[in-house]
Amino acid sequence: MAWFSKKKTQPGWMAVSTDIDAIRLAHVERPARGKPKVDRWGIVKLDDKDGAELQQTADEYRLRRYRCATLLHPAEYQLLMVDAPNVPREELKAAIRWRVKDLLEYHIDDATMDVLDIPVDKDAAGKSHYMYAVAAKNEIVQGQIAQFERANIPLQVIDIRETAQRNIAQLYETADRGIGMLSFDYSGGLFTLSFAGELYLARRLELTWSQLAGARDGQRQAYFERIVIELQRSLDHFERQYQNITLSELLLGPMPEDIGLQAFLSSQLYLPPRQIDLADAMEFGGDKMGADQQWQLLHVLGAALRAEAKAL
Repeated sequence: MAWFSKKKTQPGWMAVSTDIDAIRLAHVERPARGKPKVDRWGIVKLDDKDGAELQQTADEYRLRRYRCATLLHPAEYQLLMVDAPNVPREELKAAIRWRVKDLLEYHIDDATMDVLDIPVDKDAAGKSHYMYAVAAKNEIVQGQIAQFERANIPLQVIDIRETAQRNIAQLYETADRGIGMLSFDYSGGLFTLSFAGELYLARRLELTWSQLAGARDGQRQAYFERIVIELQRSLDHFERQYQNITLSELLLGPMPEDIGLQAFLSSQLYLPPRQIDLADAMEFGGDKMGADQQWQLLHVLGAALRAEAKAL
């Protein structure tokens, strides 16, 4: 979902996320060669709750100089996998709207929608072709736009966490191999499988970071077992549907502390898990970004890694 202007701006993308507790932002530039460069980032805590923090942040970070993106919160949109309609390209979005109208939690006329294609193996005749439909209430999208307009921030894109996480995973992809990524925050868990920079599968897990970090040993073990079951189901589905893609590894997003998840997954899954440090894949200018900051900014950084959208 994009709104583009002709005003000259800084290269790269500035992603700005407005959360209950803080405004999180990061600017990433992707040079033709070498690692993506993060030259500005910040976490602005919301203490006084007077509603002016976004404007103040825009002034402090001079956000009007950038192409800006933001992220919807998981509760603000639905991501629905559907069969790709057999229609001309110009009729695709209308056909998708018709296909998902009974799957939405509100009337289709109240929905803003976008479509993500899931590539199909050209050598596998008869294979099902799927797409992801992203749907959000018009009032939520319009509210985001209005919020940024009031702060004089040039918002051009509203993104989602699934594609932001795909962008992070792409930094670790190896040639001809797919890759998995798992992350947890205060809203829950997110598991994605991608290949060649394309999102093939996304699944949300109803377990938050607070639950995992705050659990006692026995309860944490039970949570870990739930995670394995969810991951295995997704991996089994992926392998059946995309036999042409071999997965290389499972990335674990940054975490504020080691809770033993990597060790547990190593003993349960065939796909080797790796706890990532974003400093291995991105170049951070200025202040060093620690594990806690990487955890807080993971999807903001992913949104700022976006490439130009392909038209569907």
